[in-house]
Amino acid sequence: MGFKSLLDKLKIEPYVIALFGMVVLASVLPVRGVAAEGLSVIVKLAIALLFFLHGAKLSREAVVAGVTHWRLHLTILAFTFGMFPVLGLVASKLGVLSSTLAAGMLFLCCLPSTVQSSIAFTSIARGNVAAAVCAASASNLFGIFITPVLVSVLMHTQGGAAGGWKSIQDIIVQLLLPFILGQLARPLVAKWVEKHKQLVGYVDRGSILLVVYAAFSEAVVGGIWSKVSAVEMAILLIACCVLLAIVLAATTYGARALGFSKEDEITIMFCGSKKSMATGVPMAGILFPGPTAGVIVLPLMIFHQIQLMACSVIAQHYAKRPPAIAEA
Repeated sequence: MGFKSLLDKLKIEPYVIALFGMVVLASVLPVRGVAAEGLSVIVKLAIALLFFLHGAKLSREAVVAGVTHWRLHLTILAFTFGMFPVLGLVASKLGVLSSTLAAGMLFLCCLPSTVQSSIAFTSIARGNVAAAVCAASASNLFGIFITPVLVSVLMHTQGGAAGGWKSIQDIIVQLLLPFILGQLARPLVAKWVEKHKQLVGYVDRGSILLVVYAAFSEAVVGGIWSKVSAVEMAILLIACCVLLAIVLAATTYGARALGFSKEDEITIMFCGSKKSMATGVPMAGILFPGPTAGVIVLPLMIFHQIQLMACSVIAQHYAKRPPAIAEA
């Protein structure tokens, strides 16, 4: 069995391997001193380009559409920015994780949903794809404002200082402004972006890899591996699995209890149970400057892989249902 076949069987994307490869690289060869300062500038430019492309890719129709299906969108937003943060706050109070990893779990729970994977899994499962596009896009757009506020409020309740209006201003400048510029430039660049999807994808994922390397380099220099033990990593893995299981069950049975169709149920489950690494990693660098950011994103990286594996299996299960049931 080849390496690619093994990855396919285990539902592990090469990109996920690359993410953890950046952690290994940063652990062995962390960037320091003047080089670290230069990398910091490059990372900020890469993040700006990333969100510019997000703005350029997203059609105006997708931004404003879906208003008529407000019940579905409000339900997804309630799970994403309501139930998730409550669960994160509970997890952070249990005392099973170190204070920094607990903060990482809480930060993870405050993030918006993914866009690409939510839509992809909804499509595979024969759900309401149009609603998924609107819901995932709205989640990310609102998340630029909501996430830093949630982090600031919830961290304050734990006696920690994070976020604040300065962080919100930084996020507006580094994330929202490039996104708006991308939207404004869409009439000029939309065709080019559509024609060079693969190149845009490389920029998208390459930016995240660069941010992860920079964050973990700073964390390694700050002594991350003397602060996080193997036992803590195992506990974190279990905590992420439990968190995802709770949210998957809540979104599925919650959608059924509210009387949504099977297609809408699928959309609510996939959009309401995911957390975005593309938004989360850049935000962590802004909200948690210094070596702390490397530890903060650990729960997100682990949860991200677990959600992809679990949702891949679930999407295939939904896809096998008879057409008659899908139309019910």
